[in-house]
Amino acid sequence: MRGTRPDIAFAVIQLSKFSANPSQHHLNHALYICKYLVGTSKYRLVLNGKSRKGLCAYTDSDWAGNKNDYRSITGNLLKIAGGAVSWTTQTQKSVALSSTEAEYMAMASSARQVMWVKSLYKEIGRNDEVIPIYADNQGAIFMSQNPVTNSKSKHIDLRYHYIRERILDGAIKPFYVEGSENTADIFTKNLGHEKFSKFRKDLGLVILDK
Repeated sequence: MRGTRPDIAFAVIQLSKFSANPSQHHLNHALYICKYLVGTSKYRLVLNGKSRKGLCAYTDSDWAGNKNDYRSITGNLLKIAGGAVSWTTQTQKSVALSSTEAEYMAMASSARQVMWVKSLYKEIGRNDEVIPIYADNQGAIFMSQNPVTNSKSKHIDLRYHYIRERILDGAIKPFYVEGSENTADIFTKNLGHEKFSKFRKDLGLVILDK
């Protein structure tokens, strides 16, 4: 189900953490997801070729979103033709000391996924495209574009600096987007109805006209 309904990805991943020993509380939430799916059964994940929108990525992070170990939650999204084709919601492997660091780690994760898709592009003869990555943290964008080590970033695991190389070689380019327009936010936390509905539509999940 998570392969065609990105709108429930965050909820399903969070519930799956308790699959070995679920309580009644967790079962109630699982039933809530099922009821939501029944109520939105007519929604379809649509790719609109007429939009002429190419590949782009959105990335976000909920700093210290996991209250058990205070690790941040990464949310990444890849869209083609206005619809979601790849998405990720996961807990980061190390504790981020700031929201900027958490966002930077999320951007690095997104860059790896983008490069994998870009390798598929290369096989069909489209190797010259610069893929935009949209993030809502100016500090993380600055850090990704300026490969300078300082006291605030030297402790970050080297694997996260991969994004700097991909920006320097022109494969990807980061852009700032307002948090209210960052669709990847739907993969990092529970959202209110209005914001959730907006991002669900931005994912390409719509009711098709008969």
